[in-house]
Amino acid sequence: MVARIIWRFVAVFAISVAGAALADGSGDPTAVKSENGKYFDKAGDPTYKVAADGTVDWYTYSGYRRYHSECHVCHGPDGMGSTYAPALKDSLETMSYPDFLGVVAAGRKNVSTSQENVMPSFGSNPNVVCYLDDIYVYLRARANDAVGRTRPAKHDEKPEAYAKAENACMH
Repeated sequence: MVARIIWRFVAVFAISVAGAALADGSGDPTAVKSENGKYFDKAGDPTYKVAADGTVDWYTYSGYRRYHSECHVCHGPDGMGSTYAPALKDSLETMSYPDFLGVVAAGRKNVSTSQENVMPSFGSNPNVVCYLDDIYVYLRARANDAVGRTRPAKHDEKPEAYAKAENACMH
């Protein structure tokens, strides 16, 4: 299962490099469809749902947890960046979903005369690959100021379909 997911992200990355996916930003985050507790925008990309009382969907909550277990070491708490890695909260304002998947799965190296930034590949790390949509959804919510800098106080329960997919990916 993990191998299938890794190949999916490698394929997305290859399409991105070939120019088929434009870095046009994450687009309108409004949820227009829901499947088993997962929300999608009009383009079919995963997105967040925040209720009037502040309750977030499971993917946003899980994304917060996963981001802070794997990504915040370099990219800073709450996607705000650090001295050596960009603010992903800002990156998602200009990065498309396929581009995000490609960079996380395959890594990226930016070199200029004044600095060198390297994003390592996480395509073989199941603690990242199995939760890429969650991390993307959380950062998308941060980029659109839909959630604050702290752990969401209230969240939906983990959907059964999510639990099954998570188990299949991790084993």
